[in-house]
Amino acid sequence: MRNRFLPLFAALAIVGNVHAATPEAALAIKNHQFEPSELRVPAGQRIKLVVHNQDNTAEEFESHKMNREKVIPGGAKATIYIGPLKPGRYEFFGEYNEATAKGVVIAE
Repeated sequence: MRNRFLPLFAALAIVGNVHAATPEAALAIKNHQFEPSELRVPAGQRIKLVVHNQDNTAEEFESHKMNREKVIPGGAKATIYIGPLKPGRYEFFGEYNEATAKGVVIAE
């Protein structure tokens, strides 16, 4: 006996996998600066932000507008989920080096 729901389950599995993929963006901390300092992301989507601290010292990714803060040890990587964001500019900074570690996420 053939399972008549098998094609439906297969279609749902494919659709589920398509929607499960979270867009990813990369950000580096190098010489106490964020690179790139301007990061463009799609509006209305959750984003997986992977931050690689290439410095030897810790830095804190902080954003009041995105309500995020995360200390990233020197030489380490951290994943920070942001959004979904409305179209606009969302500033972030490194709390330990505020004079140089600045950036903006632009949701469009």
